[in-house]
Amino acid sequence: MFTRKALDLKSSALLEGFPEYVERESKAVEVRLFTLGIVPGALQTLAYARAIAAGAVRRGSIAQEQADERVAYLARRQASLRREPPPLIHAVLDESCVRRPVGGPTVMAEQLGALIAFADLPHTVLQIAPLAIGEDRAFDLPVYILTFEDRSLMSYAESAQQGNLERDSGAVLPALTAYYQLQAHALSQADSVALIRQLREELP
Repeated sequence: MFTRKALDLKSSALLEGFPEYVERESKAVEVRLFTLGIVPGALQTLAYARAIAAGAVRRGSIAQEQADERVAYLARRQASLRREPPPLIHAVLDESCVRRPVGGPTVMAEQLGALIAFADLPHTVLQIAPLAIGEDRAFDLPVYILTFEDRSLMSYAESAQQGNLERDSGAVLPALTAYYQLQAHALSQADSVALIRQLREELP
């Protein structure tokens, strides 16, 4: 049903390739993701997601109906990631994700708290890629890498206007190597959580 609902969405509501990526994400045993600028959808609170969608509506990027679809779609996607047994989720967030204010202090406090709770789960790894790593940051665009039970790979990368789905495992390997390099430059999970706690405490 989740797949059917994903495919029923208007094509303008999501970037090309993303519905197929999410359908495959629901079958992966490992999920690796990197984002910059905003917290990734899989880790967003609904209030944070609504604030992001509302901003797109105010800019005229999408209509209110599409914004509502995106938020509802996000909720279904997150539910699929809470399946049993859950996938192992590696999340590396650029520091800009946790420093950029979205939705006001109350929304941000809830979102930062959700990230702290996410890091405490037994099947997750959360790291912050500090701004100080500069040109050593492996990616300049959001990247998602899936590993399946047979160890095959799939990746999805996106810009503001385009999504690209790579289904060939051999072609995904360089991105996986770059992801490992990114993790080596990122803060440890303990240091990442400490930074997020500090930012939450500094909110007005």
